[in-house]
Amino acid sequence: MAERENRRGPRRDRDETPEFSDRLVAINRVSKTVKGGKRFGFAALVVVGDQKGRVGFGKGKAKEVPEAIRKATEQAKRQMIRVQLREGRTLHHDMEGRHGAGKVVMRSAPEGTGIIAGGPMRAVFEMLGVKDVVSKSIGSQNPYNMIRATIDGLRKEASPRSVAQRRGKKVADILPKRDDAPSAEAPAESADA
Repeated sequence: MAERENRRGPRRDRDETPEFSDRLVAINRVSKTVKGGKRFGFAALVVVGDQKGRVGFGKGKAKEVPEAIRKATEQAKRQMIRVQLREGRTLHHDMEGRHGAGKVVMRSAPEGTGIIAGGPMRAVFEMLGVKDVVSKSIGSQNPYNMIRATIDGLRKEASPRSVAQRRGKKVADILPKRDDAPSAEAPAESADA
């Protein structure tokens, strides 16, 4: 009997997927007036990610706050998307995302910039694992629309590898040519003179 319990223990831990972290973005209390008074309900908006390129969001409604958060977290884990990150820290290219009246602009940034983003967008980037990004929300400030617009923009991202594969070329043919070598030699020659 004890052996059976030991075997079940780790399996249950595996199903809970502890590698995901979650962030509560918004919680909304709604009331319904009934004959005896008011009945309160709660709606939670949660962003879940593994901080290695996967992110998802979910919303849950319940009579109690913890139950609403649990439902939102479960939904977020079911709706995760994978995003290719450049050097594991920023986006490959600039992009826009839209949902309803919400519009967001996201730009890749050099190392050390940090996450420059407002509330709900910041939660998405932190759960995604982005370390350097500059973004701006234009239009709707509703957290639901901002997160949906951010996810919409992230779905559009294409890495050089995926573009090269789709076009039947090599990654080196897709990326722009960089002339770093001659510019690095020029100051060395002037120092000798």
